[in-house]
Amino acid sequence: MKSGGVRLRFMAQSNGVFFFANSFPRRQFTYSMNLILFGPPGVGKGTQAVRLAAAHNLLHVSTGDILRTAIAEGTPLGNVAKSFVESGGLVPDDIIIGLVREVLEAKDSAKGFLLDGFPRTLEQARALDNLFRELGISDVQIVMITAPDRELTDRMVRRGLEQGRADDNVDTIRHRLEVYYKQTSPVKEYYEKTRGVKQVDGLASIEEVTERIEKIL
Repeated sequence: MKSGGVRLRFMAQSNGVFFFANSFPRRQFTYSMNLILFGPPGVGKGTQAVRLAAAHNLLHVSTGDILRTAIAEGTPLGNVAKSFVESGGLVPDDIIIGLVREVLEAKDSAKGFLLDGFPRTLEQARALDNLFRELGISDVQIVMITAPDRELTDRMVRRGLEQGRADDNVDTIRHRLEVYYKQTSPVKEYYEKTRGVKQVDGLASIEEVTERIEKIL
């Protein structure tokens, strides 16, 4: 099976069909700025991602967005992902990495890319580094926006009251933060050893946080 220059292979497993990218044509990329942006819920990561991508003409890559787009457009990878989503299962990392690759290859006009909140796990981080090696991408900066849990909780509670979001209650927020730290801690340690992690204090206005990020890039 072929799709957009990507050769794909299916491998049967006991719980259905496991899909993964088998091999890819090699391309070399000359992006001038590549960022991976992390931040806990409520820290304003999404807002900063949009601002930075616009300011530097970066391709803004949100895995949730590209997954929804691929499913809506009925691409080969999107159709496979759809089968997992509809069955209530998690989309395998190989499919997500394949989608990221397709987006990076399709957007040569950008001066770089910004991965918004991805990778989320150590396995994804390693798979992403393998992808970068295949694409000839070596210069990737890791930026982590931080803020105290108490401030993050207060922000999301206020947002929940303003927007009528029942899921933004204290217990739910605490659980979301616990899940974030549990997932992100190994990823942070991995990047501290391999690329270095630049931390930015997120306790400031949107403009001030953007300025802080710009100063360390």
